[in-house]
Order: sequence, then C-alpha cells, then structure tokens
Amino acid sequence: MNKWTRRAFIGAGSITGGGFLLGVAGFTFAPSRHSLVGDDAAARGQLTTWITVTPDDAVTILIPHCEMGQGVPTALAMMAAEEMDADWANVRVQEAPALDAYANGYIVRAAGGDFIPASMARGLDYASFKAAEWFGFQVTGGSTAVRGTGEFGMRVAGAAARQMLVEAAARDWAVVPGECTVAKSRITHAASGRSTTFGPIARKAAALSVPSRPTLKDPNSYVLRRTSVPRLDIPAKVNGTAKYAIDVRMPGLLYAALAMAPVNGGQLVSVAPAPAEGMAGVKKVVRLPNGVAVVADSFWRARKALAALTPQFSDAGHGGVSTASIFAAYDTALGAAPSLPSGAAKTVTADYKAPFLAHATMEPMVCTAKVENGRAEIWTGVQDPLNARSAAAKALGIDVEQVTLTNHLLGGGFGRRLPFTFDYVELGVLVAQAMSPAPVQTIWTRENDIQHDYYRGAAMSRHAGALDADGRPLAAHSVYTGGGNGEAVSMPYDIEDMDADEKKAPHHVRNGQWRSVLNSQHGFFKESFVDEMAHAAGADPFTFRRALLGKAPRFKAALEKAADMAGWGGPLPKGEGRGIAICESFGTICAEVAHVAVAADGALQVKHVYAAVDCGDIVNLDTAKSQVEGGIVFALSAALLSEITIEQGKVVQSNFRDYPMIHLADTPLVSVEFLRSDAPLGGLGEPCVPPLAPALTNAIYAACGVRVRELPVKKTPLVRA
Repeated sequence: MNKWTRRAFIGAGSITGGGFLLGVAGFTFAPSRHSLVGDDAAARGQLTTWITVTPDDAVTILIPHCEMGQGVPTALAMMAAEEMDADWANVRVQEAPALDAYANGYIVRAAGGDFIPASMARGLDYASFKAAEWFGFQVTGGSTAVRGTGEFGMRVAGAAARQMLVEAAARDWAVVPGECTVAKSRITHAASGRSTTFGPIARKAAALSVPSRPTLKDPNSYVLRRTSVPRLDIPAKVNGTAKYAIDVRMPGLLYAALAMAPVNGGQLVSVAPAPAEGMAGVKKVVRLPNGVAVVADSFWRARKALAALTPQFSDAGHGGVSTASIFAAYDTALGAAPSLPSGAAKTVTADYKAPFLAHATMEPMVCTAKVENGRAEIWTGVQDPLNARSAAAKALGIDVEQVTLTNHLLGGGFGRRLPFTFDYVELGVLVAQAMSPAPVQTIWTRENDIQHDYYRGAAMSRHAGALDADGRPLAAHSVYTGGGNGEAVSMPYDIEDMDADEKKAPHHVRNGQWRSVLNSQHGFFKESFVDEMAHAAGADPFTFRRALLGKAPRFKAALEKAADMAGWGGPLPKGEGRGIAICESFGTICAEVAHVAVAADGALQVKHVYAAVDCGDIVNLDTAKSQVEGGIVFALSAALLSEITIEQGKVVQSNFRDYPMIHLADTPLVSVEFLRSDAPLGGLGEPCVPPLAPALTNAIYAACGVRVRELPVKKTPLVRA
C-alpha cells in the first residue's frame, strides 16, 4: 500500500486546535484517497482502494465499517455499485481489514463536508484520511457511514472504477470513451456493435491512473438506490453460518471467566487461587489490576471455578455513592430555575430526569487472543478495529505493528464497542499473555456486561418558559447537567429568547456513547417542556409547534406529515391519547406521534407509533425503514422500563430479570414515511431514538392527565386522580 511515514505526515501538515491542517501544497498535490492500492493491483484487478473486479465479473467491495445489524455494508456497496453501473448480482462485500490503508476519515465530511469547495475536497479527504490513519480511526458510529463514507467515498470510488473500465474498453476498441454506455456490468459501444463485461478488461483498467474527480450520476438516473434490496448479511444469519466473535474456535483454545471490581476505579486487593485451581479443567487463576480471571478448558468450568473464589476489591473511595446522591448533586448544580423576562402573562417551570442506561447488546463482550514471541493475534467484534488494535498493543506494551486483529460480525453495538471502551480487549490480551502461547477466549457474562458498561449518562434538566397573553412563547430557558451539546439541546422553534446552559456535577460512574448519544436525554427534556408550554397556553400541542416552525420548513413538513399519518385531532376512546415530538440529530429530522391507551388502573398500552423522517435521501428503502423501526423499539424499552441504579458505588442491576426489555407482544405497530428533501444525506441508525420518549410521555398526558417527568415511565403511577 502507498503509505506516508509519520515523519512525512508531520512534515505535510499538523494537528492544530483539535483539527487537522494540511499544508497549502498538500491541497494542490494530495494523492487521490482512492488510489491507495497494492503493488499487485493490476494483476488482481484492484481498481480503487475498495473495489476489485476479477475475470469472472465478480465485483468485490471492501467496506471500512462493521456490520452490527444496521445493514451498512449493503448500503455502501449499493452506493458504489450504482455509480459503477455494476450488476448487483455480481457484487460481493468484505469488511476491510484493520490496516492503516483502510482508516476512515469521512466522518469529517459527514459533519458538514458537503460545503467544502470542490477545489479543496481532494485535499480535505486525503488530510482527514491521514489524520484517521495517524490516530488509528476506523470507526462505525455516529450515523456517519452512509452520509460520510458512502456519499463522499463509495460514490466517488464507484464512479472512478466505472471511468477506468470504460477507458480501458475504449482503448481496446480505439473509440471515444464518451461514446460508450454502461449497464449491469456491461460496456457497450453501439456504433461498432462491440461490448464487454467488466471482468475481461479489469486488469487493463486497474493499470490506469485512478481519477480523483470522476463524474457522479444524476440522482434522477438511479436504478439501484432508492429501492429495497435484500441485505447481503441476512442469509448467513438465517442459516447459522454467520460468524460472530463468540463463535471463534481454534486448536488448543482455552476459555476465561472474569470477576471485576464492582465499583468503578476499584482494584484487586487479594484473592486466594487454591479453591479454583484444584477444580477439574482449570488451568490458572490470573490476577488483573482491577479483576481476576479463571482460565479453563471450557467456559462452564471457568465460570464455575470463578464462583469458588472470594476476591477482595477496593472501592476507590466511591463506596458511599448512590443514584440518590448523584441526582442530589445534579440538583445542587442546577440551582434555581432559570430567570425569565418580566411582563409575561404566564410562566411554566419543570424539571426532568433520565437514568443511566446500559447498552445490553445481544452478544456480550468477547475477545479471543494469542500472545507469543512479542506478537499478538486477536479475534473480536468492535466498532473500530484499528483503535482496538492500538489498545491491545498498549496493554501488552508492544508495537502496534506486532498486533493483528480480525474483526467479526457484532451482535449489537449501540456505542458499547466504540473507541475508549475496549476494556474487554485489553483484559482479554492480558489474560492471553499470562497463558502464552495458548489462545484464550475471554467471555463476559451478562452480569459482567451490565455491571461494567460505559453507560449512557444519567441527566437532569431544569426549564422555565414565559408566555404572552395570547399564549405565544416569549422565552424558553433551560439548564442541564449530565452532559449535552449544541445539537442535543437546540430547538427549531421561533422563540426570540432561548438559551441552554450546562452545569457540571462529576461522578465516578463511567459514561460512554449510547445510541443517539446525548440526544436521547435532551430529546425527552426539551420536547416534554414544549408540550407543557403548549398546554399552559391552552393550545393543541401540534398546532402550537407548527405555529413556531415558519422559519424551519423541513421541520414543519415532517411535523405535519407525522400528524397526518396519525390522524391527529381525530376522536379517540376515553383513556387514549396521542403525543407528538420532533428532533433533529445526525443530519436527520424525525417527527413521531405515539398513540397510547391508559386503563383505569394505570396499565399502559402503546398501540401505534408514527414516524415522518427527513434524511435528505435514502439508499436502501427496506433497510432505512428497519433502522427507523429498530430505533423506535430500542427507545421504547429505554423509555418504559430500563434503568441502571447505583448503591454503595456499584451497579445494582445484573441481568435481564432486573434490566428488562419490552417483549414482542408489547411492541406497537410502527408506521414510517420518508420525506425526500434537497438536504445532505442524514443518518438513520440513531435519529429516530430521541423523539420517542417525549412523544410517548406527551401521549400519556393526553390520555390520563399524568405528566411523566422522570424516566423510565414505570416509576410514575398512571392512575388518574
């Protein structure tokens, strides 16, 4: 692969102000991001970094993102194949290996790179790639794959491959490339009657220079995108041949079970290994800085032997911390209600709370490793293979080039397998190092997983709003603690006096990124408060919002669509209600309406959820709908039932019996409609999570008059006064 050395990297640009700045010359002469190919590219038919065509017409697309149930590899392959005019039946996908050449810097473009001038785009792409390579960045998260790698990477790579194939065919036929047409992997020159499929000319095409600015297709000419294409990963998942990290097997494999310090920050003080080491199949008790592992010839034996130990751990001084003490500190940090302008006809105040939440992925954390002679081989499932590779090297004290990491399908991620949460990899390689040269698979139990997560942060907010005599909002002020950012706390409404302020109240519970990040808490906070303001104004919650969206036409269109889908304003039986909410996150606007029924005894039924989504455009219609539906169900479990609590510094919950999810029978009908706009592509894996909780609790208020201000809903009795 064509690679810069770190010295050359530093010479060409610099890290400054938290961003990457490439030198002026670099913008002019930066190599094409898509021309990083092997020395044997021509022999193999490798046209661009990610696309190879073999003589049998197979088009193999390397995807620099993982598959964790979201269908991204299929969508990215569709974007490349569309620009290539490739026959979808011939397309194959593979996850790109954890190598520097497949570092992913397109998150920069996903965050607004469509506004970059064309003259600078090539330099920006290469600069962000080199920065990603430097930091070992190959992440799947933040709903950036399609709108970043797809839009600015795969489309360009596919168009470049098409141009190279056409050029090669035209040279063979001594014709003008512009006279050739392409459809379903066949190049045709109508005037001479000649045609060829991609395979026979792929090697000649691969010997040509990769164009850096190929012509992209007019979206109106798409034949593959905007259709429903079966996901490429589904057949193997159905027939059982799909391989997850927990499925890795090899000769001589040993298994490890872990017990970790129950209080975050705690360390292993002592453990007597004898009770475990005398049991059948046990190979060794391994002491770790913050835990102890038992290694045996089966996981059952390892776990059984671990239960025979009585390790002692410190609590790092956090043994007195509880959920109550954390929220008490939040309350103190928030202080008095935000001040409001004088002269308001009516004021509204409210506080809201959201708990810590675990990711609770279907597949718990697992890492298989073999450490021998200063080298390490790792098999795991992560959302950033390059970063996990670096974390393993650091834990072992070896150079990253001595580590090989093979990534597998993920049984869920939701942010738990992102960078800086690779404790399962770090612990796994340390256990394997202690057992060298035997390979060891370290498996987390569900209890390990729920009690040692990087949780969605607990949060609290305090709001104050002012209304004039006509019920129009004059001001909406909020203060929050537990984390937040501009996107999460911003609102699209035309209220002249709006602001949000953050207060700090640190605690020892480790937090991480959770599906939709901080938008899940703040979506509940801000859209609940807007609903309260609407009711205080004596206005319908939908018409109240719509009247404030005159300067935000995309929001207004989505809100109106969701209301129309749900039959907003139509009659409902007693005890039923509709609630509405709208949020923007990751470049996508989502409006949702929840329809609920609350029985006289407080029993709640969520009957239907309607979602109107503006993500600019879509790639795979079926997968897009699935992501919306999945986000809604994921958010519904969290809103209704899920909660992580702290007592004596440690997590109370341990498994699905006390950290429940909704069951299939409790899942509502979900209806999804997309609004196509001229906005840049937005994400879909996360944006439909934030509106669900407020739409749900607003519907509960409409149904029974009980205002839910603290999640999960199960904590609030819904019996009417």
